[in-house]
Amino acid sequence: MMTSLTMRVTVDAGLLAVALALGGAWFGGRTVCFGILAGAVLALADFWWLSARLDAATTDAPGVTAWVATAGLRLAGVALAVALLFITGLFHPVGLVAGLSVLPCALVARGLRLAREGA
Repeated sequence: MMTSLTMRVTVDAGLLAVALALGGAWFGGRTVCFGILAGAVLALADFWWLSARLDAATTDAPGVTAWVATAGLRLAGVALAVALLFITGLFHPVGLVAGLSVLPCALVARGLRLAREGA
């Protein structure tokens, strides 16, 4: 089940990705637009995986070892997906990087907003 923070960050990142993709399509064409959208989808899928397994990282040692192993496999999967996207040529590399950077921007913005509300 998605937490409130996960849902808010997902919505923020999705809106930012769509706005960025529209600007990218205007200035760089469809490959930039597709790159931004693909990068945002990869970043959000990775974020959902991390948020779903956050509790497993705080348990006893055997669980942590399994969590670290699956995290390595997750990173390898993301790297493979990015490599395949680059090979197809349908996605502009700068657009893909811009799409991947949408999540950190949304996460920091949401964290700062929550910190300001809590202070």
